[in-house]
Amino acid sequence: MRHQCKKHHLSKASDQRSALLRSLATELFLNGEITTTMARAKALKPYAENIISFAKKGDLASRRQALKFIFDKETNNYINPETGEVKETLAEGEKLPKQSVLRQLFVVIGKKYAARNGGYTRILRLTPRRGDAAEMALIQLV
Repeated sequence: MRHQCKKHHLSKASDQRSALLRSLATELFLNGEITTTMARAKALKPYAENIISFAKKGDLASRRQALKFIFDKETNNYINPETGEVKETLAEGEKLPKQSVLRQLFVVIGKKYAARNGGYTRILRLTPRRGDAAEMALIQLV
């Protein structure tokens, strides 16, 4: 019997499903919102909210746990760890680390939701996709 084993399978094997959720969560944290199908958005919501809970704790163990669930992709921007300000270029003599998804998650997103107890993401319905009429959704950080 499969009592209390509900999981969004997304018609994929478990390794493919975890890779898909990792990449969707990575892009969500990097961009703030993504457009995807409704089924993928519903599967991503609890996955992303669990990672944000790690970011709210902010300790080393939470960083390592969160790193298991996202791809730590770097951008060409620089981030100030104290203020969370993102810069495209550095001034003369300024030293800042490169912006990555993990830094963005812990410096900006974790501090943003520190006082919130849950409900970090929102799913909005969009018009169906033109090619196959799949139900589309916009998932965004609140």
